[in-house]
Amino acid sequence: MFKKILVAVNNTEIGRHVFEQALSLARLTNAELMVLQVISPFNDDLLNTSAPEIHSTYTSSQSHNVEYYLGEWEKLKQQGIEFLTLLTNQAIAQGIAAEFTQELGDPSRMICEVAQSWNADVIVIGRRGLSGISELFLGSVSNYVLHHAPCSVLTVQGIIPVATDNSLETSSIPTN
Repeated sequence: MFKKILVAVNNTEIGRHVFEQALSLARLTNAELMVLQVISPFNDDLLNTSAPEIHSTYTSSQSHNVEYYLGEWEKLKQQGIEFLTLLTNQAIAQGIAAEFTQELGDPSRMICEVAQSWNADVIVIGRRGLSGISELFLGSVSNYVLHHAPCSVLTVQGIIPVATDNSLETSSIPTN
């Protein structure tokens, strides 16, 4: 069965749910667990910072902007390491051999590269439920991984929009 499980996570509700699913699978199969976080310069947390406009002409304030974004990048990396440490310690406390790595780059490609170099038997990854035009424009990490991974891939469904009479609500699909 599975001896090496790579779980790709981010510090979100779906990321924590994906980890729980991978943890359960590791317990059932007595597998090793590698917890992976890939951070990208295009990460939403970094792009949504409230820094001054960066589109102005080059001045000393632009130098301040660069320093600001480098500081935000370092904070993002440190928060990721803390999150990965927490998850890894949780797995170890349950008797699962676990380690973590944080990679920089394109999440889709990095997940496949880590799976290849670590010789993973399965990748556990979240899926946001994008489809159609949203998936086309925003891309899909899970779709890329499904088509390029060197091993099996288990996708864990995130929150899916559900239409109601008056509005659009969200609900989770039960996993049990």
